[in-house]
Amino acid sequence: MNLLFSALIILFGGSLIALLTRKSTLATRVGTLSVLTATPLAICDALTVLIGGQPLALNLPWSVPGGEFALLLDPLAAFFVLPIAVLSLFCALYAGPYMRHDGQTRSLAPHWFLFNIMIVAMLLVVTAANTVLFLSAWEMMTISSFFLVAWNHRQEEVRKAAWLYLLVAHFGMVLLLALFILVSSYCGSLNFSDFGSLSQLPLSSASVLYLLALFGFGVKAGLFPVHIWLPDAHPAAPSHVSALMSGVLIKTAIYGILRFLCLLPPAPAWWGWLLALLGATGALYGISLAAQQRDIKRCLAYSTVENVGIIFLGLGFGMVATANGQPTIAMFAYAGGLLHLWNHALFKGVMFLGAGTLVHATGTRDMNRMGGLLRRMPLAGVLWIGGSLAISALPPLNGLVSEWLIYISLADAGITQQGFVALAPLLLIGLLGMVGALALLTFSRLIGICLLGEARDPVAANAHEAKPAMLISMGVPLAACLTIGLFPQGALRLLSTTLLQLTGNPIETELVSAVSPLGNAAVLLLFALGAITVVFVWLRHRRPQTQSTTWGCGYQFPSPRISYTGEGYSELALRHLLPKIMRPDISGGRINGMFPAPTKLAQQAHDPVLTRILLPLFISIANRFQRLRWLQQGQLPIYLCYIFITNTILMIWCLWAGRHAGG
Repeated sequence: MNLLFSALIILFGGSLIALLTRKSTLATRVGTLSVLTATPLAICDALTVLIGGQPLALNLPWSVPGGEFALLLDPLAAFFVLPIAVLSLFCALYAGPYMRHDGQTRSLAPHWFLFNIMIVAMLLVVTAANTVLFLSAWEMMTISSFFLVAWNHRQEEVRKAAWLYLLVAHFGMVLLLALFILVSSYCGSLNFSDFGSLSQLPLSSASVLYLLALFGFGVKAGLFPVHIWLPDAHPAAPSHVSALMSGVLIKTAIYGILRFLCLLPPAPAWWGWLLALLGATGALYGISLAAQQRDIKRCLAYSTVENVGIIFLGLGFGMVATANGQPTIAMFAYAGGLLHLWNHALFKGVMFLGAGTLVHATGTRDMNRMGGLLRRMPLAGVLWIGGSLAISALPPLNGLVSEWLIYISLADAGITQQGFVALAPLLLIGLLGMVGALALLTFSRLIGICLLGEARDPVAANAHEAKPAMLISMGVPLAACLTIGLFPQGALRLLSTTLLQLTGNPIETELVSAVSPLGNAAVLLLFALGAITVVFVWLRHRRPQTQSTTWGCGYQFPSPRISYTGEGYSELALRHLLPKIMRPDISGGRINGMFPAPTKLAQQAHDPVLTRILLPLFISIANRFQRLRWLQQGQLPIYLCYIFITNTILMIWCLWAGRHAGG
């Protein structure tokens, strides 16, 4: 495990050196170089474990009560180390030119310190084999990402997003503390290697631990309905930080859930149904709200809620199939969920980095102020279109492969079972199909409004192509998306040791053969698209070019003002598909009289869980606690009296409890 440990040392050392430098240019070079040097080492160790299946361990003395610097790189940990290292590499490469303008007005040394620390924390979270080390790394990951989200803290919306993230993250931390306290009381140890006795717990106790793990980790993962921090935090952060948080940071929470599932007794079916239903609901909820956003980064943030839901749907249904004694179906579901985790890290990295490229070129996140960008930045635009195809699960890219495996598992379960039990997986197929349709609507909307047509604003008319490092950071992950789409068998074989650890069964030939037709069809489709492109270019150069104005539908002087907006593009579908509570609020637009005055039509998308459930609940609780403010008198003698009364009550309670225990 020397390579991974060396990577941690390089990243931590690079963060300290970057912090000590004052010049932004030097801090950027040090921070970037440390990430580019360290991440290949972590990738090598992760691939070694994934291919060979033999875990690697490291134990170092650590003078902390109950703590031990114990690292374990088994196939499950290696499965998460790989995307963390890969995406961190490209986000660091992207951050240099992206942050250059910001470095002219402020020092970038704190940014690179926090960025490297966040990578160190993520690697430690998925490899820690001791509770104290795990929780320390988890908190270090939260704090560093909080400051990165709040990087542009002069903006009020950024400060609100950062505080909401910190508040919700520490709510999850409270649940995790309760989880580990219970686990240590059951096992008498803080080392993960001593948690094997958890498998002997009764179902009631194990269910309590499962629920604490599900919602404690689910907060960070963006699991519905505790996802409320994610749509605000990801747009507020710099785009390379958004890509890293959406692509891999939230996946560390999925690692936590899977790690505890490996320790607990065999899961009953209702554990899996709970996870699958929360995932399916979150997928539909997230993509429905993504289709309403005009902020391109907020749209991608809600899409993260959707894709996390798809991952949990696959993993949850795998638990259901395992509990029902259907190992093959469970293998398909688990493989689909795990592969979608890798796929999402790749194409969401492309999408957030691409969104950052558009924002960097135009200075706005509002899609209605963009337009015509494909003509002005063709390379970045083509890469963003490729990422949109992947995230929409369209061939020949990778998004279809993982969702196809989940479809197969649901269909097989519906066919093999009888009665009402067979209805649930079939309904989930329909729901997942609706999610796919809305995803296609959402990302065709992003492409059409942002990249096509005419510039709707001077900021779009003056846009410029991205820097080479930014294009490389998008292009290589997109090439990986295409590779998995063309050769999905290789990705599944790389998953075999992780699947064996989770399910106890070796990978089956049915799993590989199920995706082989997809790979063959993707290769043929790619050749067909290439041939069509060559013929189109040849005909275009051969035919004489003539230019004329397009018919303007009766308008003598057409302008970008009469083109579709993002809201108008999706209005018809959302009006018929979504319930009223999910639809955006529309204000203005009323026309009165024969000669009406100018009017404006505005549409505001809201998160019903946050605005209609949680915020009213928290406001009500806060108002009730306001009535206790009379206790805060601001006088020291009164506070000393409070302390005296509290200590007296505690002493009486201890005496009573001691006598009761002795009797």
